[in-house]
Amino acid sequence: MDITRSSPAPVRVVAVPPEPEPADLTALPEPIAVEPPQPLPATATTATATTATATDVRGRRGRPRPRDLLALLRPGQWVKNLAVVPLALLDTHPWGAAAFLRTGWAVLGFTLASALVYVVNDLADRERDRLHPVKRHRPIASGRVSTLAAVVLTGALALALTGWAVAGPAWQWWPTALYLALSLAYSQGLKHVPLVDAFIVATGFVLRLVQGALLIGAQMSEWLALCVFSLCLMLALGKRRHEMTAAGRAHRPALRGYTLAFLDHLVVLVAVLTAVSYVLYLRDDASLAAGASLVTLLSAPCAVFGLARYLQLLLVEEGGGNPVHVLFRDRATLVNAALWAVLVALALLLPQSPA
Repeated sequence: MDITRSSPAPVRVVAVPPEPEPADLTALPEPIAVEPPQPLPATATTATATTATATDVRGRRGRPRPRDLLALLRPGQWVKNLAVVPLALLDTHPWGAAAFLRTGWAVLGFTLASALVYVVNDLADRERDRLHPVKRHRPIASGRVSTLAAVVLTGALALALTGWAVAGPAWQWWPTALYLALSLAYSQGLKHVPLVDAFIVATGFVLRLVQGALLIGAQMSEWLALCVFSLCLMLALGKRRHEMTAAGRAHRPALRGYTLAFLDHLVVLVAVLTAVSYVLYLRDDASLAAGASLVTLLSAPCAVFGLARYLQLLLVEEGGGNPVHVLFRDRATLVNAALWAVLVALALLLPQSPA
């Protein structure tokens, strides 16, 4: 055998893969398990929501709707002017058309002034209101009304109020001007001073009463002015107490100077002052009819019940933050106010006793 001859190369066997079977188009696909998304941490969720809210507020640049502009003026609060300014008519007898017209003129002036104050306050507090659970829905804080639109509305209200002062009797607009000055000082910093903030709010309602008395030429009763002041001070303190229970002290810096126990004592003290000054007004200064002492006696319990009911809503039911809502939504208050109004009307409309 010739060993020098090379041996034949080995045969290489290549494995050929089998042809794939045709897919069965009638078979249903097997379900794919998908893991549920993991929830974000609380801090991430809060940060995301805050960022989305801020982006949403900045992103609303369209023209404000008329109803949002009207909401900015807070027409639901105009009833305060209707409730306080006409009180000057209590010292006017007999009533005439001129007295009613001048009273309406006073209501118009304070409505314009208070609307102007509401817009200015909302402009100044827009960042703080966005942190409040309720006030964040206000037109400026929510972004429905832009800052520019609110500034333009402020200018229009200022022009209308100037026209009101010029068209009215000369120099009889000073209570409204003083109200605007106090409100401006309030917005610029006095609202952050405990007690001073509530006293300024109550003084504004006394100025409403003075404006009405000045325009109709009535002599204002000191007891009636004290009654209005103490009543409105009680409502202002009650509103601050409600804010403390609803949103804590962070929303309003002045709340750092209050505690719930302190406010409870103040509210009760001022409520007693309101009841006493009301009874003294009826006894000494009110223009009552002859033999109206029985009517006066019956109206006093109505006044005390109204105060007690408000204290119940504030201290027991943790409500009373909006006095206007209390007046128009609480059935007990509505029935008591109706009975009270009938008794006071009888005491005022009957023939007067001879001097």
